[in-house]
Amino acid sequence: MEYVNAFWVGGAICAVCQVFIDKTKLTPARILVSLVVIGVFLQAIGVYQPLVDYAGAGATVPLLGFGYSLAKGVAKAVAESGLLGVFTGGVTGAAGGIAAAIVFGCLFALLAKPKSKS
Repeated sequence: MEYVNAFWVGGAICAVCQVFIDKTKLTPARILVSLVVIGVFLQAIGVYQPLVDYAGAGATVPLLGFGYSLAKGVAKAVAESGLLGVFTGGVTGAAGGIAAAIVFGCLFALLAKPKSKS
């Protein structure tokens, strides 16, 4: 059942975003930034953690989950380091995802053979 919950929650998030892309004049970049900000806000008010507990990767993989991990990292760092945690917590909280994106981006850049569209 965990896989089903992850699938439908992640799919619903992606479907809502696709509707915004198709039906509004918002650019995809603004929608993506909005998702990160919404994830931070939902974690700050305590709404996103129960969704993560219910849906697992379906809630943490989309960009809402990136905002969630930033907010969670900041909250942990502030509890441990005080005001300095505001500046360091987001980076340490999302370091695994950021490192994976850099490593896999470089790896695929080396393996891919880009072609001109014209």
